[in-house]
Amino acid sequence: MSKQIPFATPELNRLRAAAGLIPIIESGLTDSKLSVERAALMASFCEWATEKHPTDPDAIKLAESVDEGLKRIKMALAAVA
Repeated sequence: MSKQIPFATPELNRLRAAAGLIPIIESGLTDSKLSVERAALMASFCEWATEKHPTDPDAIKLAESVDEGLKRIKMALAAVA
C-alpha cells in the first residue's frame, strides 16, 4: 500500500524546502562549490522555516530534521571561518 502524502500547507512546504536544502548546503561546503556567505544565507532560510513551532506530526519531524542539519552546517561553517 502506498503512503499517503500529507496535505500541503505553506508551513509544511517551507519545511520541505528547508529539509531539501540541508544536503545541498552540506555537499556544497564539503566540495568547496558553495561560498561561506551563500551557505550562511541558505542556512538562514532553514532557520526561518523552523522558527514557528509546528503542531502537525509530519511538520514536527521535518523541523527536527532541519534543526539537526543546521547544527551540522553551523559546525562546518565555524570550521571554515
